[in-house]
Amino acid sequence: MSSFTFSRGKLPTQLFINNEYVGAKSSESFSVFNPRDNSLVSDKVPQAGADDVDAAVAAAEAAFPKWKAISNSERRSILLKFAALVEEHAEALGELTRITLGAPYNAFGKFEVGLCAQSFQYNAGWIDKFAGESFPQENGFMKITRHEPLGVTAGVVPWNGPVGTVGLKAAPALATGNCFILKPSEKTPFAALALGELIRQAGFPPGVFQVLSGDGKTGALLASHMRIRKVSFTGSIATGKKIQKMAAESNLKRVTLELGGKSPAVVFDDSNLDNAVTWCVNAITVNTGQVCFAASRVYVQEGIIDEFTRRYKAALEERATKINDPEEEGTLMGPLVDKAQFQRVTGFVERGQAANAGALLTGGKRVGDKGFFIQPTVFTGIQPDSELYKEEIFGPVSILNSFKTEEEVLQKANATEYGLMAGVFTQDINKALRVASEFESGMVGINCISLNFLDAPFGGSKQSGLGRECGRNALEHFTEPKTIMINLTY
Repeated sequence: MSSFTFSRGKLPTQLFINNEYVGAKSSESFSVFNPRDNSLVSDKVPQAGADDVDAAVAAAEAAFPKWKAISNSERRSILLKFAALVEEHAEALGELTRITLGAPYNAFGKFEVGLCAQSFQYNAGWIDKFAGESFPQENGFMKITRHEPLGVTAGVVPWNGPVGTVGLKAAPALATGNCFILKPSEKTPFAALALGELIRQAGFPPGVFQVLSGDGKTGALLASHMRIRKVSFTGSIATGKKIQKMAAESNLKRVTLELGGKSPAVVFDDSNLDNAVTWCVNAITVNTGQVCFAASRVYVQEGIIDEFTRRYKAALEERATKINDPEEEGTLMGPLVDKAQFQRVTGFVERGQAANAGALLTGGKRVGDKGFFIQPTVFTGIQPDSELYKEEIFGPVSILNSFKTEEEVLQKANATEYGLMAGVFTQDINKALRVASEFESGMVGINCISLNFLDAPFGGSKQSGLGRECGRNALEHFTEPKTIMINLTY
């Protein structure tokens, strides 16, 4: 068993730079709260400023030449050891997230910590297999390509998956020989800060993998830094646009943007109703609906709309009975992350009811008198000009509408600037593949929705993002192809 210092009784409240925990030079800090009762967790989370970012970049630049030249077997061993340490301390990391996110460990925390470990395992396996290409001799020249690391890279991860998304960003960056600076969300910083201890134990050299806590100001410093070569961001469209602009106006650094979603689930008359209902319910309630690819627009064909509505409502109301303190066994839904998110989600619900935007099928109420718990909520008959229809709510709120024809539902599903995930439910494989090809979406599920795999590209079209995470694509986004031309006639 390796040692692990941190818990809710001893929180990590320092930056991790050059393999050392250090106080922020800015001396600025911020507070975080427990969403189950809005109690203060800490008012001492360090805010990394310009000097701290510069220090991390300098350490990364010093480490980069040796890290990119390290043997494949040694780099792979370090990544695999880190993955094993994350798995070993999964419950402790889950607790450090739960106290500010509110997600139950067995319903979500265990999964997302596991995702981080699995991502490091998966990407470690690519280290000696990420080969370039060679081209046949032509006119006396042979061409070969190689993938070269970019240098100092950074990742800004969201509050709703603060450990899992570390794996999606840091693992491919480090596997391809880059140094990596991680900035967790200011709402859920502790598990990421605690990783410093595991980074050291895994054997990462100083400066290779560092953690800077902070809010959007720290993120802006990373995005605009002249010596950071790539930033990978997961979050809102509005912030993603700012990051892309800062990246372009600084040193034209590479960006990967995984942004919002308003994902449609299309359920045809011939679908397996039990399967469709199960996926649609899970996809709007996991992590209390605070998931970028949640199935928040459900379209059901007229022939089964009544039966689907009955089952969907019943299943969501059953799920609502599992809303409880995230510390309690058996809890499936915890609170929304904080007061601001609670006010955002309840604001959508209240305005929808006040404007008579549609009928409230179920939910819409706060659960309990403390903390930020809310029932799963469904509106029916929502018109396309309603904000409930158009905007990402990022909570357990969905709309349920009917449709007649395939052509009609495709038009409705695609009439949005979001394009992250879509799902089609039918037992007709020809129709399934036809509809899947017509969705304007980076990912499509057939008889499933709202999931991803480490070995396949993850990301969206339109304003849902730029670039891809997971699979070989992630490695390509953290490297630059170099073409070498050999004169064979010299």
